[in-house]
Amino acid sequence: MNSQKIDILLLGSGGREHALLAKLAESPRAGKLYVAPGNGGMNAMATPVEDLDIDSPVDVAQWASQRGIGLVVIGPEAPLVAGVADAVRSAGIPCFGPNGDAAQMEGSKKFAKQVMARAGVPTAAYRSFTDEETAAAYVRQVGGPVVVKADGLAAGKGVIVAKTTEEALEGVHECFSGAFGDAGATVVVEETLEGPECSLLALTDGTTVVPLATSQDHKRALDGDKGPNTGGMGVYSPVPEHLVSADELATMVEIEKKVVAELAREGITYSGCLYGGFMLTEDGPKVLEFNARFGDPETQVVLPRMKADLVSVFMACDNGSLTEDMVSWDDDWAVSVVLTSAGYPGSYEKGKVITGIEKAEEMEGVTVYHAGTAEKDGQIVTSGGRVLDVTAVAPTFEEARERAYAACELIDFEGKTYRSDIGMRAIQ
Repeated sequence: MNSQKIDILLLGSGGREHALLAKLAESPRAGKLYVAPGNGGMNAMATPVEDLDIDSPVDVAQWASQRGIGLVVIGPEAPLVAGVADAVRSAGIPCFGPNGDAAQMEGSKKFAKQVMARAGVPTAAYRSFTDEETAAAYVRQVGGPVVVKADGLAAGKGVIVAKTTEEALEGVHECFSGAFGDAGATVVVEETLEGPECSLLALTDGTTVVPLATSQDHKRALDGDKGPNTGGMGVYSPVPEHLVSADELATMVEIEKKVVAELAREGITYSGCLYGGFMLTEDGPKVLEFNARFGDPETQVVLPRMKADLVSVFMACDNGSLTEDMVSWDDDWAVSVVLTSAGYPGSYEKGKVITGIEKAEEMEGVTVYHAGTAEKDGQIVTSGGRVLDVTAVAPTFEEARERAYAACELIDFEGKTYRSDIGMRAIQ
């Protein structure tokens, strides 16, 4: 194994990136760490780069070249879809994250559906539309419930789970009215799948696919899975067998392998993280969506349980030398509770002073990942809807959950909100 230290540039500013940064920093190969733009928690661990446009392929490649960066790690989806990985690799710099063509698995719902059809993997039946009238006519024909999706990137929004025909028509209108910008120029209408959801992240170099530990996110804003959809209110890992059987897990892994192989057949090398969102239906797992990067907040419970040198793993994904034995897992459980600003996922205020993070992190097994924070006058303040990911690791699920919630109690800011039932499905 190569032990030469390399300087690393990590793009992004959320809880996922803070978790990635913490794991990268553990590697014996990690040299100087840079984050662009970073956040209030990441900037204590790495040098912040605030004037870099992370969605600009030219700017990122140029910046990394000038500073002798040995690895660029791309956290969020927008730079991937913009082709930042292509430009970085063209400059001769290793990069973790799929190229622009491969990132269309997240950048275009229609593209992903077409690849899935050619790969023969199970997903919801769908139709895509480029004008409102035809889409509305189709919705009236099939009736609710259906799922209406803006085709492009809509920052975690742009998916309307419509129970009735009326809600579906409203969703179609919302997409075509420009509520999600260019993302809504094409709209996908698909059948509603029933069952529990499960996420599976996998690392791949374009040939070998290495599944990561299972996790289960809680998308709804309120206890009991009520309220509006969010980017994720909390998550735990692993998902117990009474929720995801060994057969279901094997099917999910097989689906991800088929997709990577199908892309390769089409001349697209998918290297990086492939994130599958699955619905565990009565007919077996079906794909809800694919994302082209690590999940948020799934990363915050998967990486703390991972036994691996993340720098070496990311380099192997880039250069085609990934092997299954590079990653293993400890037996601990991890639970992460997201602390949010009052009003999220709607409008919320920023700039609230946060206290108690250090006290929470003094607890055994607890790490607080910053998601929407900034530093102001020497204090950490809120700067987003999802503010902190309070993650706890312990030998039993109950212990991890108790630790996470005890740590949440120690942290304070005006308008702090969170769900009190994260992980309860694992017990039931």
